[in-house]
Amino acid sequence: MWWWFLRFPPSTKASSSDHPMAPIPPPPDTVIEHRKEKVRGASSQALELSYSDHDEPEKRSISDSEPESESDAEVVRRAEDVATLVLSTEDDPTLPVFTFRTIFLGVGLSAFGAVLGTIYTFKPQNASVSQLFVLIVAYIFGTAMHKLMPSTGFWRYLNPGPFNIKEHTCIVIMSSTAATVATAMEIIAALDLFYDVRLNGAVAMFQIFSTQMLGYGIAGILRTLLVFPTYAFYPGNISVVQLLQSLHFGGLLNHKKRRYFWIVFGAIFFWEWIPQYPFPLLTAISIICLADNGRHSFLRNLFGAGSSNEGLGLLSFSTSWTLITQGNPLVWPLQTQINSFIGMAVGYLVLTTAYYSNVFNGGNLVFMSTSLFGPDGSVYNQSAILTPDFKLDPSKLAQVGAPRYTTTYAISGLAYNLGLGAAITHVFLWNWAELKSAFGGYKFMRSGQDIDDPHYRKMRVYSEVPQWWYLTLFVVSLGVGIGCMYGSGTSSPLMPWWSVLLFTALSAFFAVFLGFITATTGFNISVKGAVQILAAFVHPGQPITVMYASMFGNSTSFQTLYMLQDLKLGQYNKIPPRLTFASQLLGSIVGSIFNYTMMISIVDNNRAILQDPVGNRVWSGWIIQQLNSNSIAMGALVKELYTFGQPYWLIPFAIFLGLFTPLPFYLVHKLAPRGSLLATSAAYLHIPIICLYIGFLPFSVNGQWWSCVIIGVASQWWARTRRPAWFKKARHSLSASGCRPGAQDGGSQVILFILSFAVFGASGRDVPFPNWWGNPAALSVDRCKATDA
Repeated sequence: MWWWFLRFPPSTKASSSDHPMAPIPPPPDTVIEHRKEKVRGASSQALELSYSDHDEPEKRSISDSEPESESDAEVVRRAEDVATLVLSTEDDPTLPVFTFRTIFLGVGLSAFGAVLGTIYTFKPQNASVSQLFVLIVAYIFGTAMHKLMPSTGFWRYLNPGPFNIKEHTCIVIMSSTAATVATAMEIIAALDLFYDVRLNGAVAMFQIFSTQMLGYGIAGILRTLLVFPTYAFYPGNISVVQLLQSLHFGGLLNHKKRRYFWIVFGAIFFWEWIPQYPFPLLTAISIICLADNGRHSFLRNLFGAGSSNEGLGLLSFSTSWTLITQGNPLVWPLQTQINSFIGMAVGYLVLTTAYYSNVFNGGNLVFMSTSLFGPDGSVYNQSAILTPDFKLDPSKLAQVGAPRYTTTYAISGLAYNLGLGAAITHVFLWNWAELKSAFGGYKFMRSGQDIDDPHYRKMRVYSEVPQWWYLTLFVVSLGVGIGCMYGSGTSSPLMPWWSVLLFTALSAFFAVFLGFITATTGFNISVKGAVQILAAFVHPGQPITVMYASMFGNSTSFQTLYMLQDLKLGQYNKIPPRLTFASQLLGSIVGSIFNYTMMISIVDNNRAILQDPVGNRVWSGWIIQQLNSNSIAMGALVKELYTFGQPYWLIPFAIFLGLFTPLPFYLVHKLAPRGSLLATSAAYLHIPIICLYIGFLPFSVNGQWWSCVIIGVASQWWARTRRPAWFKKARHSLSASGCRPGAQDGGSQVILFILSFAVFGASGRDVPFPNWWGNPAALSVDRCKATDA
């Protein structure tokens, strides 16, 4: 069926050869639908802004009474045009920004987001805190504070007027910054769980904060290249800005649409607790598992999906929005979803065949796990091969033997490295013109450039953050980070100072290229594997140092990307740059404190479960185990495992193999007749995505993906092509009400937060639901055979 999608070739970017902006182009016939307001004068893009007697000062009234027509759908020719054709450039410099509401709600929601993000780190579901969810909650409370608080006398300083878009945006920046769980927190948890090293609380929090600030300093220096220009439009920001402007510029969110949002929010809230707590079978409904009723391991491995590390989830369907929203079926472009489905389909075959063919000598291990295993199949005793200062002891290694990965985990690492190599080549093949334009002559290093971007021109009325602020932040954070390496209380520094400098410089180098890709395409490329391999050869036999090298070399670059994205959000909504800077700092401080304190609570109350290679359906240490496994395998045993001729040499070598994988498809596209099915198919297939998704399944739970297939195809293909009028109306309403994906995320995340503290043990008390047919004790939750111990 997917060949039908190829009837619509991708739109061509003017500066590219003959392919859409890559790595993740928009769907072939993407249409950005927006209401065409009446115009005043000759300009077809001018908004008619009028105030009614009943509108609040900031609200702009736009007519909703006119019928929509086919002409209301305007095709966006270039990807970045969405930032200028859809988003408003309106600004009111007199609006208050850093008010009591901003600080009160910003700090409160930052604490909430940091706690919830930390909880998700230790859940079997690979979930995160939705920025749109935080946005909706901030709007509710901000509007309520305006209406309920007095506004005269002294109170006017606390309630200076209607809750406005600038206050709202600063709150969103604070809370989303805090909700992004720092890699430093995960490393601190790994030290506690697997090395019996508990850092001093102050050292731990300064370590988390300083490593985030390094990324922020780098981001500020790159603003001219990756924030100010139009081409750096950050696709992930568009829906957030649309919703913020809809809420505060009026008209689009009338009473009916707000009511629709609350209906969806409430329905998900009251439904989600059922599959999450009393009836977990609904998180992974598998006809195969129900029929087998726990008799066969093969069926569990291929079709099971409900419990942590159970199986691949073939033909398993979920009714839990906590899981379904992980696949973004209502948000991701159709082409992205189709390529991810192709990758997973290949993964079902490759992973199952490899396991039962004993590839990587893992046939006698559990099917799915991120842990390390010994030669006898038991969990690997890593402390038995390390010296007291956590370095490799060759004599002990000879006695214990080298560790092993599960087959599926090894295949996953190989697929991810293939995807990384493929992504590099893919960008150079399809986007050489854009790269040459951006980096030629080092234009991005010049200050005082005349940047022709309508949003940037509006920002000139505000004082910019001087470059020396960001340079000072970078230098101070680097010094604090180095100090934390030496103030850990261990017998030797966690990482030597020269290595911190080396890998921070490497991260700054990566940030330039990764930032360009993310800003123009929305696609994040992971360089973790490459950094870990380099770190392992720089620090052989030192797993803890390798963990920190990965943090400074890889995670700092991704903190840079988050900072750049927030800076662009501030530019879109005309936040004074210095207040955007302050919002990010405040969010990071709050996040560092609550990341650490919540992590300590979870680790102390669930230590045995988090150390278990399988975990349970409530808590799982798979993220921390993966971090630790990589540090041991890379840091202590890189020569024994990854050099040529050793068991897993092909995993790092896959990066170089991946460099060649896009070439055949590119050549087919160039050599086949233009517009033919063969040429269009070659352009439609996105090799980095396919490679990444081949190895995407051997983690956590997998009951949601087939629900995502149905919802994604139904919404992004069937409704769009077969019921276009309904699709336009539904999509407009969903976008305006924040239900894409705000209501679903909101309802599911609120109930999961409540359940985590009430019954799932986040407060220190676990209250399991009584076992019954829909919550079996001796089987996995989908009634497949229980996972192996």
